[in-house]
Amino acid sequence: MEIQVAETQPPAGLPVKFVQHAQQSRTNLQLAAEFRTLSIQLSEGDERRSQRLQNVQGFLKSPRWRELFNEIIPLRSAYQQRWTDEQQRSVALTKIAEHLRSTTHHIEAVNDTYVKFNTSPTLGLEAEAVKRRVARDGLNVVSARPRLVALKLVSWFFGGFNRFLWVSMIAFWLCWQPIGNPPQTGNLALAIVILFVICLQALFSAWQEWITSRALDSITNMLPAECTVLRDGQQQKVAGVQLVAGDIVTLRAGDRVPADMRLVSVSLDLLLDRSALTGAANPTIGTVNYTNENYLETRNMAMMGANVTQGQCTGVVVATGDRSVLGRVTQLTLRKKAARTILQIEVHRLVNGLTTVSLVVGALFILLWAVWLRTSYPGFMSVSDALANGFGVLVTFVPGSLPISLTLALTAIAKRMQRHNVLIKNLTTVETLGTVNVICCEKTGTLTQRNMAVTHIAYADQECLAARLMGGPVAAARLYETAALCNDAVFDPETAHLLPAERTVSGDATDCALLRLAAEIHSPASDVVRLLTIPFNLRRRYMLTVCKQPGGQPYVLIKGAPETLFNWCTLAQTADGTLVPFDAALRTRMENTQARWAEESGCRALLLCRREFPPENNPLTGLEDNPAQMYTVATQSLSDLCIVGLVGMVDPPRTEIPSVVDTFRGAGIRVFMVTGDYAPTAAFVARQCRIITGSIIDSIEDALDRAQNNLRKPVVDEKPLSRFASRLSNFGSQGTPQEDLCKCRSVPASLALAREESLAETAVGCRHSLVVSGPDLEGLRAEHWDAICSYEEIVFARIRPDQKLQIVEELTARSNYVAVTGDDVNDLPAMRAAHVGVAMGNGSEVAKEVADMVLLDNNFSSIVTAIECGRLVFANLKKVIMYLLPMTNLSEIVPSMFNVVLGLPIPLSTFLMLVINTITDVWASTMLIHEEPEHDILLHPPRDPQKESLVDLKFFIQAYGFIGVIETVTGHFMFFLSIYLQSGIGPSSIFMAFNRWSDGYMGYSKAQLAEFVCVAGSVHFMALVIMQWGNMFAARTRTLSIVQQNPLWGPKCNPLLLVAIPISVAVALFVNEIPWFNEVFLTGRIPVEFFFLPIPFAVFLVAAEEARKYVVRRYPTSVVATLAW
Repeated sequence: MEIQVAETQPPAGLPVKFVQHAQQSRTNLQLAAEFRTLSIQLSEGDERRSQRLQNVQGFLKSPRWRELFNEIIPLRSAYQQRWTDEQQRSVALTKIAEHLRSTTHHIEAVNDTYVKFNTSPTLGLEAEAVKRRVARDGLNVVSARPRLVALKLVSWFFGGFNRFLWVSMIAFWLCWQPIGNPPQTGNLALAIVILFVICLQALFSAWQEWITSRALDSITNMLPAECTVLRDGQQQKVAGVQLVAGDIVTLRAGDRVPADMRLVSVSLDLLLDRSALTGAANPTIGTVNYTNENYLETRNMAMMGANVTQGQCTGVVVATGDRSVLGRVTQLTLRKKAARTILQIEVHRLVNGLTTVSLVVGALFILLWAVWLRTSYPGFMSVSDALANGFGVLVTFVPGSLPISLTLALTAIAKRMQRHNVLIKNLTTVETLGTVNVICCEKTGTLTQRNMAVTHIAYADQECLAARLMGGPVAAARLYETAALCNDAVFDPETAHLLPAERTVSGDATDCALLRLAAEIHSPASDVVRLLTIPFNLRRRYMLTVCKQPGGQPYVLIKGAPETLFNWCTLAQTADGTLVPFDAALRTRMENTQARWAEESGCRALLLCRREFPPENNPLTGLEDNPAQMYTVATQSLSDLCIVGLVGMVDPPRTEIPSVVDTFRGAGIRVFMVTGDYAPTAAFVARQCRIITGSIIDSIEDALDRAQNNLRKPVVDEKPLSRFASRLSNFGSQGTPQEDLCKCRSVPASLALAREESLAETAVGCRHSLVVSGPDLEGLRAEHWDAICSYEEIVFARIRPDQKLQIVEELTARSNYVAVTGDDVNDLPAMRAAHVGVAMGNGSEVAKEVADMVLLDNNFSSIVTAIECGRLVFANLKKVIMYLLPMTNLSEIVPSMFNVVLGLPIPLSTFLMLVINTITDVWASTMLIHEEPEHDILLHPPRDPQKESLVDLKFFIQAYGFIGVIETVTGHFMFFLSIYLQSGIGPSSIFMAFNRWSDGYMGYSKAQLAEFVCVAGSVHFMALVIMQWGNMFAARTRTLSIVQQNPLWGPKCNPLLLVAIPISVAVALFVNEIPWFNEVFLTGRIPVEFFFLPIPFAVFLVAAEEARKYVVRRYPTSVVATLAW
């Protein structure tokens, strides 16, 4: 039995020191601050504690109704509001501190803990006890943010653009009475319509928030964190939410602590990362005995939210859900308003900008009436008409649904990604994916199949294939022992009847391959006991076990990276089991073997070693009951090792990876491999995956030369490549080097993999790739990193966790947007520092917790879908704005301007403008959100948020100077044509009519002129509706033809978009043909011909847009292409 004990200080060599910046960069600093404040309060003296309680009691005596009133109507100053918030926080902290001060779980003995929670260390809880405790305490879930329904109602009805609608509603009401003289029923009706629009906006906001929360909740629920629990005498896998107080839980490296636990058994190397709670950079050692009377500082408590970064432990659950420390502290942070995303900020900035313009224009119209029209053209416009005209601009100028459209777009894309097995944990990640230009990915399990198998074995005197294993019984027995016992993988008992290669194995891919090798040897099983295990990590690069046979002496088994263990070896066994000295010549031969395996077949090499001690002088004897001392002795015995064998194992790449990497390359995204493997092995797999395609492989020296010469192109020199670079460049060549195709170096350019692609690349200009190892990164300066980060293809090998973090930080510091994949605790610092952390669905719980995105199908190619969706949300939102702005701005503001400045009767009433904004345009804009991506969406470089905003000058030129002009001219042409066909009055008689447009003008009565304008205004409305049909088809694509992305059929179709046509026709008939609308809102019945006359103009708009797109595609350097949105 492997003994597990506690220790108060970490043994030498154990701590995994993560760089502080990475921990702080992604840690919830507010949560950490509250935790630290709470810990300080627990350590306060009695006097300070008494004073704090008095302050709290004084604050609690203040009237509570005032607090609620001020939350709804914030009348207080910001300083007073902040003081109250601080007092509320202080009250909550004090209550939590008082509770934790009386908690004694950490001080009580282990047996007392079992008794206190009525649980058994051998049986755990019974099923009936679990049911009772679930009924009493509830599920192990931290409560979500409080609903605050009253505040939400206020924000839905009075937030955003609705505040201006309220002002406009009041203004129209006043224009009816008392300002209106006589009162105009139309103004009252408009006030009611605006109120109805406000209610619709509020209901829609509530609905989309509910849909969004449901979508994100359903996505989050796809990650049920499981843990191993002892119940009814059996170890069971139980969802973390089902834990109850008294459960005995076992955790291993990579697991997340699911509840507050009193540790009762720990391994020697147990480390807990509590950075999510404390903000501390370094993991802390876990112990059984308490180390501090402060409940939050003692090391024998594992708090919910902590992560097991190393080792394993067993604990008794003492608090769950909101009763845990995390649950209590979280309640203090839930009221914090969520930060807005980049796109949300841009949309709000656009809405605010348009609102400001509308306010200025509306005020200008009212001012023009007051200083000019009122005196120069009396009777042309009354006070109520002037106010209605000014506030009508405010109502119709801004597409108030834009913020809602943004949230709907992000939610729709998140659901789309969910259907492709990509889990997005927050909406911010969706838009960030569209900016990613560098992906740093792991090799094993991400690029490869995680189906590792031993293929080569080398002894001191010979090597063989694993399928034809050679060697005597002594050598085989040693090989079996090291492979099987220095191993944490286990076979599934249910597959015992299958061959070793077919059996299910749980554990690390390397351990699984070695365990299968051991089973193939068929050495007789022995009753060997493991006394101590020091797990493998990327810092040590070895795993060590202390084993003992019954009646025998303890001995050490070790496996690890050859370059690490070679320094400690003095002996090596031959195939027949004979031990020979491990001298320099033998070391060179084995190093050459390792390099050859890596370069020929991409083998990962591991060295298997052991050390036996003389019976009369064995330092491990008698330490079975003193594991701490055994650990010290074992780590000091890393010398005089005997090499059992060098094994090579292969993990084939996933079949889809080369095409996926090519897709990323075409999208302007660089894919870098970051791995702990041997450099030649990593480079071989990288070339298989097409991460490396260049004929020139640069080393760190070449990168330093590039930095020294400050060159942006590959260095031109004649010095020969290193042995490794030469071999890799010739990888797969069939003999004689071809003629040098690379003009910057004299090197062979014959490649077996992707020969045609490489020749194409060198024909244009040879591509340089960089392979650099972890030790080479030590001591690099900023200019060196500038040179390294300029490479298009990089393989980082033998990388430690802190170096992976350094790589991410150096890339981000150079304006790169980085995504990092990871599946275990070693990847956490880099994942936290990256813009997007990506975890595999079969990765550790802590990796999935930290990640921004989880690939549920464990398929790297799913990132292509994620990147596409990230770009799609930005593209579709631009399309929605391009569809809305020409109508809501130019086409609706110009009629009001013509009315005020040029004396025309109002060509388009405020009511009809509202109908367009709130009804006819809504369906099409909603369907544009669901538009499929254009087929070239991954053929463009990623968006740089610092340079490419949601709307810019080119966007406004397209919206106002092109689409808007066509729609505005068409609408007014139909307006003038309708008046002419009704009355024979031409445009020249309509312009500058002002107050002459009244009784007797051109021989018509005032009622007849009003009827002409009502019908013409409705015709104008119908023309704009039909023009929006053309704009709807034009906005679907930014550069592609409508034929290339057919809206009716094919994979990119969007047939629901066509529903906008019958909806808009039905609305037009409804508001223009019903007599009540004609009387109240002064609409008119549209002549039949005007349902068809605007169609050619809509076709012209589509044709003009098609011509523009053709020029953009055919002449990408032209002025038209330069101005393309």
